Amino acid sequence: MQEVNFDEAVEQILATDSRFHRDAYLFMREALDFTQKIVGRENLGKVRHVTGQELLGGLRQYALQQFGPMATTVFEEWSIRNCKDFGEIVFNMVEIGLLARTEKDSRDDFQNGYDFTDAFRKPFWPEHKLKAEVKSAVS
Repeated sequence: MQEVNFDEAVEQILATDSRFHRDAYLFMREALDFTQKIVGRENLGKVRHVTGQELLGGLRQYALQQFGPMATTVFEEWSIRNCKDFGEIVFNMVEIGLLARTEKDSRDDFQNGYDFTDAFRKPFWPEHKLKAEVKSAVS
């Protein structure tokens, strides 16, 4: 398989689908590398395909590490509003040859990921706000 130049491939993607910012694709590549390292550690260094759910978990961890409480703001700037958008980016990269997929992989793997407020904002809420939310949920 011929290696695809990342920048050229992203240009091709953006020419046909301009929904997401160029930086979203770079972030996705970095987040996938981050996720593969986590999965590799869990599998005693063996490299294997990362599932959509594993990638979503790695994306979350990587975004929190890179952007902290600004993660949702960055994603909004890139037009990423939910996990489904992550899937669209992944499959744009698959279709151009930047990423590989198995027959089990589909856009639906990203459909019911996590709520962005729960994933990216709540980890930074003050304790009293978290307690108030729990209290109102119980009532």
